[in-house]
Amino acid sequence: MVFRRLAVAGVSLAATLQAAVLPLAPTAAAAPQAAQPLHPPVTAISAVDRAAHPTTARTRAAEAPDIDVAKVQAHLTELNAIATRNGGTRKSSGQGYRDSVAYAKAKLQAAGYTVTEQPCTSGCATGAGPNLIAEWPQGDAGKVYMFGSHLDSVGAGPGINDNGSGSAALLETALTLAQQHPAMAARVRFGWWTDEEQGLNGSDFYVGSLSSTERSKIKAYYNFDMIASLNGGYFINHLTSAAAQPMKAYWDSLGLQPEENTEGAGRSDDYSFEQAGIPTSGYAMGASARKTSAQAAKWGGTANRAYDSCYHQSCDTTSNINATGLNRSVDGIAATLWKVAVADTAPANDFSLTAGPATGSVDPGASATSTISTATTSGSAQTVALSAAGAPAGVTVSFSPASVTSGGSSTMTVATTSGAAPGTYPLTVTGTGSVTHTTQYTLTVKGAGGCTAQQLLANGGFENGTTPWTGDTGAIGAHAGQSAHSGSRFAWLGGYGSSATDTLNQSVTVPAGCSKATLTYWLHIDTDETDRTAYDTFKVKVGSTTLTTLSNTDASSGYTQRSLDLSRYAGQRITLTFTATEDSSLQSSFVVDDATLQTG
Repeated sequence: MVFRRLAVAGVSLAATLQAAVLPLAPTAAAAPQAAQPLHPPVTAISAVDRAAHPTTARTRAAEAPDIDVAKVQAHLTELNAIATRNGGTRKSSGQGYRDSVAYAKAKLQAAGYTVTEQPCTSGCATGAGPNLIAEWPQGDAGKVYMFGSHLDSVGAGPGINDNGSGSAALLETALTLAQQHPAMAARVRFGWWTDEEQGLNGSDFYVGSLSSTERSKIKAYYNFDMIASLNGGYFINHLTSAAAQPMKAYWDSLGLQPEENTEGAGRSDDYSFEQAGIPTSGYAMGASARKTSAQAAKWGGTANRAYDSCYHQSCDTTSNINATGLNRSVDGIAATLWKVAVADTAPANDFSLTAGPATGSVDPGASATSTISTATTSGSAQTVALSAAGAPAGVTVSFSPASVTSGGSSTMTVATTSGAAPGTYPLTVTGTGSVTHTTQYTLTVKGAGGCTAQQLLANGGFENGTTPWTGDTGAIGAHAGQSAHSGSRFAWLGGYGSSATDTLNQSVTVPAGCSKATLTYWLHIDTDETDRTAYDTFKVKVGSTTLTTLSNTDASSGYTQRSLDLSRYAGQRITLTFTATEDSSLQSSFVVDDATLQTG
């Protein structure tokens, strides 16, 4: 949460918030509960809060899942480790932030989200990383509910409560939604914002980038900033608004008696959405303000002490997390999401989908089969069309028959060519009827395999957008100030003239049967450095191994073609990384184009 922000919008905004009408199911009044101790053990958390919010084997709209707080804490542990590896911070302009984006992005993509990195091209601090946007591709696209948190920390610390807590809670909620795969009445979009600590800049940029039509589709925005403060309270933004009601209903069911979040008014990313007239709410547990005696009597903790005594400090680590509050917050997030976006009833006609066996292992040139079975789980039988995704080059998937009536089965044949690269490949089998279900099949291609000479890197000339590159994909484009080696687009790493790191990554499998694999790329280095000292560097890595390091001392007037032998990686799945790192002054630009990885 930023330290200071302008006052919130006035009467007209409040009227907008009050007038918002959300599709809320009625909530039964809950009898008041005795105040719970501030830090019961995790087993006690489960006993208290899960009793108030039970789940069943089949999730329905009224029965949101209980999010496992241990999994949320595991994300926090990784964010803390990322900060430790990057000078103790995850500030928006540093590598710690970019690594945080990459961590969340990989998990969201694997879960089936439509994921976008949005570079903040105006209004953000120099070198700030991108916003991360993830949308669950189910439900009415004209009705969107957004859930957001800022992913950056201050420069002074790792930002685990502020705001790893909100970011990790949203990540695990998103993954649980994908796992549960309920029928959706509306779209759910998650946002992890950059540069909040410098003035809400990432969310400001996002909202400003939306057309009026796109803004009108967003029916409410929910913000989560510092939801695990050690001495915290239970605060809700715009407590009496229509948007807040599902959040309040959940905390009311636990007897928490939440209060209005006055300390956080106008100080987090919900303010960007408020300014655009979008209804907002959210949870918070407090920052540097002090807990009152009445609040201590109601919630426990210490009166006249800050809600978070490590606010914006280096001690904001995983030791600065209130597991009880975190658990209650993330379960309230799930309860709200299910209330506003999940369909009120299960599909009238539904089916299940399984693969048996779910794995197969073949030599290159051979085939494997699996029986794809369906069963009608509710209502009437329906026609289910089958498809598969994730097959690598040299692998094809077919079904006989291509569609079945639920209750029937199909034989899936996974065929490989002699040139198929050895490795393990996850395939996603999809059954599409009145609803859609997926199941996983894992293919292993064995042996040395043959070697068909081929170029393995995709979009190495950067002409086709950013896919499949990951990392700082905002570096890719037709930027003014540099030129391409060929075509019109390139990757411009560095060039900030301040402390910054840019990375681009791509994962490929080098076929085991190939005796030669050569990485070739064109690199242009220009610099304002005048000393023959390596202040700014460019590295090429495979995994954690650095293959070469260049610097500002290698600057030249044009592109230079460079090559590296990657033959040692035959038979392996590798991640190739280009990394540029600048010191605090005088820019060095490392411009990459036309990269190839040729086997032979």
